Amino acid sequence: MPEDFNLINFILHVDDHLAELLREYGTAFYWILFVIVFVETGVVVMPFLPGDSLLFAAGALARQADLSVPLIMVMLFIAAVLGDTVNYHIGKFIGPAAFSGKYRFLKQAHLVKTQKFFEKHGGKAIVYARFVPIVRTFAPFVAGVGTMSYGRFLWFNVFGAFVWVVVFVGAGALFGNLPFIKDNFSKVILVIIVVSVLPIFIEWWKARREAKRESMRESMREAEEAAKAATGSTAESATPKE
Repeated sequence: MPEDFNLINFILHVDDHLAELLREYGTAFYWILFVIVFVETGVVVMPFLPGDSLLFAAGALARQADLSVPLIMVMLFIAAVLGDTVNYHIGKFIGPAAFSGKYRFLKQAHLVKTQKFFEKHGGKAIVYARFVPIVRTFAPFVAGVGTMSYGRFLWFNVFGAFVWVVVFVGAGALFGNLPFIKDNFSKVILVIIVVSVLPIFIEWWKARREAKRESMRESMREAEEAAKAATGSTAESATPKE
């Protein structure tokens, strides 16, 4: 790894860094991918690690370096399932106290957003969340904090992990080494990141718009109540006293 290594550099140039890891560690490269995906999905304080872009780059590199795409898929599928399972049980252990602000390492804004995402989509949120950074890390944790049984969670967990890994690793293996993609890999990774976080911004925009509407409705209610109060007061003063 270069001395100036940083997370943003790793994400935007993930193909170069993965190739370097492969050259340096050989077959242990499979386990490095396993650990990254496990930590990104299983440790609730690590939502910033690469996910979708890592899977796409791993698929592309597998074709380029003649690695086993099925093996990468199987290992990352297991890592994703185990990661969400650990995250679920951490949430189960901590319980509702997670939302009390007691745990400083848990960002309350992320928890609340994930909870709303959960309330909107139900159990399917576990599947949808696989494709949404940050929410992907917090969804299993919130499921554990809530009332979802582990059996029901496990079904969505397995199905979501399977679709997520097959789609992104498969896309990388199929398209990652096309000349246009190879020549613009950093831009492609940036597009993947933007598309992945787009649902977060859409939900934020909807919530902001709804908050503005609610504020306007509240202002109108207050104005109506003030007008009624003023009308009542005027009528009272105009009534002759006996």
